[in-house]
Amino acid sequence: MTSHQLSAPLSERIEIIVDKLKQTHPNATYELDWENPLQLLIGTILAAQCTDERVNRVTKSLFPKYPTAAAYAAAELSELEQDLKPTGFYRKKAQTVQNVCQVLLERFDGEVPQTMAQLVELPGVARKTANVVLNCAFSIPSGVIVDTHVARVSQRMGLSGQKNPDKIEQDLMKLVPQSEWVFFGPAMVLHGRYTCTASNPQCSQCVLIDVCEQKL
Repeated sequence: MTSHQLSAPLSERIEIIVDKLKQTHPNATYELDWENPLQLLIGTILAAQCTDERVNRVTKSLFPKYPTAAAYAAAELSELEQDLKPTGFYRKKAQTVQNVCQVLLERFDGEVPQTMAQLVELPGVARKTANVVLNCAFSIPSGVIVDTHVARVSQRMGLSGQKNPDKIEQDLMKLVPQSEWVFFGPAMVLHGRYTCTASNPQCSQCVLIDVCEQKL
C-alpha cells in the first residue's frame, strides 16, 4: 500500500474504491435469484442467517408455489414453515413472510412499495432489506446496503469506525456519492464475500489494497 493514497482524503479514496470495484464487479448485483420485487423481498427475508445459495435452492420451488402476496397470506402456516425449513429459523421466517404479505395486501394492494419509509413499516423489515429491494429491484438510491460483508470491509478500510449497521450506512452515505449507492452496496457485498473474507482475506489479490488501512 502507498502512504500517499492512504493519506489522501476519504473523498479521494472513495473515488478510487468505486473505480476499482467497477473494474472488478461491473455488473454487481445481489446474488439472490428473483424475477420481481416481491420475490426479492421474500428472498432477502429468507437470507437472514442463511446463504444465498441455499435460499436460491429453496425459492426455485417456493416462488412458483406462491406467486403473489395473497398466496403467502392465505397459506397454511405449518405448510409454509415446511417449505422454508432448509433456510433455518423457519418458524420465525414463515410468520414474518406471512405478516409482511398480509400488510402488503391491506395497505399496498399486494404490491411492494417503493419508498424506504413504507418498506421499514413492514413487520421484520429493516433498512438493509429495504435497501436491497429499492436498490436492486427499482434502482432507487435509497441508501447503501450494509450486510455483514459490507460492515466488515468498511471497518477494515477505515470507511467507518461504527459497529451498528445503520451507523455504518450513515457514514457510507456521507462518503459515497448518491449516484453510486445502487452499485456500491452490491459491489461491496461481492468484495467481502469473495476477497475481503472474514477469515483468510485474499489481500495479495485485492484491488483495493493500496487504499486499505488494515492489511491482514
